Amino acid sequence: MILKSIQLGLIHAAVAMTLVPINSTLNRVMIKELALSATLVALLASLPYLFSPIQVAIGSFSDRHPLLGWRRTPYIALGLILCVAGVVSVPYAAYLMGENFWLGLGLGVVTFGAWGMGYNFASVSYLSLATELSGPKGRSRTISIMFFMMILTIILTSIGLSRLLESYSDAVLIQAFRFVGLCALVMGLLGLTGLENRKFKKPLAGEATQFEKRYSFAAVIKAVSGNSQVILFFWYLILMLVAILGQDILLEPFAAEAFGLPVEATTRITSIWGGCFLITLVLAGLLEKKVSKRSLARMGGLGGIAAFLLISASGLFANLPLFYGGVILLGLATGLSTVSNLSLMLDMTVAGSEGLFMGAWGIANAYSRLIGALMSGVVRDLSTRLFNNLMVGYVIVFLLEALMLLVSLVLLSKIDVNAFQQKASALPVVERASLAGDF
Repeated sequence: MILKSIQLGLIHAAVAMTLVPINSTLNRVMIKELALSATLVALLASLPYLFSPIQVAIGSFSDRHPLLGWRRTPYIALGLILCVAGVVSVPYAAYLMGENFWLGLGLGVVTFGAWGMGYNFASVSYLSLATELSGPKGRSRTISIMFFMMILTIILTSIGLSRLLESYSDAVLIQAFRFVGLCALVMGLLGLTGLENRKFKKPLAGEATQFEKRYSFAAVIKAVSGNSQVILFFWYLILMLVAILGQDILLEPFAAEAFGLPVEATTRITSIWGGCFLITLVLAGLLEKKVSKRSLARMGGLGGIAAFLLISASGLFANLPLFYGGVILLGLATGLSTVSNLSLMLDMTVAGSEGLFMGAWGIANAYSRLIGALMSGVVRDLSTRLFNNLMVGYVIVFLLEALMLLVSLVLLSKIDVNAFQQKASALPVVERASLAGDF
């Protein structure tokens, strides 16, 4: 099973790899070099999360309709191909928008949409396959391997991409995106080869129970709305995640505008964040034996507030060391918040309804990314026009995100864990982090 876990990890990492050029490089190029609206860039980059409800339909369909004897492989392959096609094509759409906006926008919707659909097709399929292959006893090890491979791949991709872009030009960026897409395709196909056994017989009616139960958006919301403490915790998660994740689309463009950093330097920011995230992951596993989960969540929130204040101050005073200090602190805070809040969520899950509550977390995560990105883009654009100062626009976004974290901590203080039907969790810290839905 170790080999199959590694293969699943290769697929997981391959899909994540295709996101790095879009979220750490192209967003900066579109906003800084091409002077496109941050709102537009945020909307295009958020298409995967806009499409996320379709995962229920994809998962349910693949449960019951195997192709050529494979239940998951064709859908994973389709998703991977769409992701690769998307990441290879998006630079053309971006540069075309700079020359012919409407034609470029049409191509952008198609290319970003291809990546978004590919992400949803692949992720729900390989996670379902991971559950089926590993079983309850092997799930923790499989998810841990997949998650570590994913985060390490993101770090290495960011470093490699930054080196490819040392002498930036349109042609160099297009070539770099092609290289990343090719690596992702090879990695994903290696992981997929021989992973799933072919079964040509049709499943019996009773065999449907072996598949994980899938819940619709409406079912999750209905379950969550039945408990006031769940509602409170859900809104806490939304506020916290919107603030923490909303900066994704603006951090690299901000570094370019505030400090004149080249494309290769801003691309490397993702590797700094990823390294700090892994450090916190280890620390959280050690600290939670001595510190309460609520305290760890509070520490993560306070760390995020401090990070956004440092980043805001770095722009106002044009201080690059302050900026990197804020990025490091943000990575540490994100890791701590992710682990501690998943622990709280698991503790407050009603026995027998685990799928519903994990679905609620998934919805909070996906839509928080969407709302956070759009909020950051819109506020940055409106503030820039209102004050006629680009730097003020960025600073207002980061201060707003710090304020949202502060409000989320107020909500956290009102949450009563004992009001829930307790369910002790034996999940290791790495699995909890992976279940947060980062990928």
